[in-house]
Amino acid sequence: MIVQNQTKKIVEQKLVVNSEKKDFTIRKETLTNFEKIQKYVAQYGSFATQEMKTYGIPASITLAQGILESGMGYGRLAVEANNHFGIKCHINWEGKRIYHDDDSKGECFRVYKDPLTSYRDHSLFLIERERYKFLFNINPKDYKSWAKGLKKAGYATDPSYPKKLISLIERFDLTRYDVKNSKRSIVKKIKNNELPSVIHTVKKGDTLYSLSKQYNIPLINIVEINQIIDKTIYLGQELKIPVKN
Repeated sequence: MIVQNQTKKIVEQKLVVNSEKKDFTIRKETLTNFEKIQKYVAQYGSFATQEMKTYGIPASITLAQGILESGMGYGRLAVEANNHFGIKCHINWEGKRIYHDDDSKGECFRVYKDPLTSYRDHSLFLIERERYKFLFNINPKDYKSWAKGLKKAGYATDPSYPKKLISLIERFDLTRYDVKNSKRSIVKKIKNNELPSVIHTVKKGDTLYSLSKQYNIPLINIVEINQIIDKTIYLGQELKIPVKN
């Protein structure tokens, strides 16, 4: 009887230990939204800072948008398509696609090879479109005006979009990722002939979009330095392409 009771106690202890381990594992994998955002910021903060250095978009704004648009990195587009900013295909997208219900059912969204590519495309998306051009005249430190400007330009349809961005920036101190001496816009340097350039002769299959990717330069820069009208180029045309040192 004594042996049986001891055996029973040992079995019961094992069950308790196993149960405790199982519970511990579950608790460890379950993060609060606050913890998810902290994890996201720690993982992608350097990406946002680099984009600010290159294109002048406040890192705090980029991070806040990434958190919001990607569902803190746990949304379907972020997980399955590395799309952290909810950028749709539009007519000039030549890469892979994923279909997802958004404003309408089954809308087309861009697929990226990794999150860093998504961050770079977000920068290009803003700098290459006329409707966002006014944003680059706003002081990069003025994240509130940037947040309101994004809504005004039509980045999101949610009327509370600016408030949500501002709240994220202030609650998680995202301005600590902003840099003091960012490039407001590479376009200014191009106009002042501060960037070296090469001559590219347009060949069959070339588009402004493909050239911007080939030379890793915003499409709008090619348009402005060559004074291109209606974004139309033709075979044999010689284009001045700004390049980085």
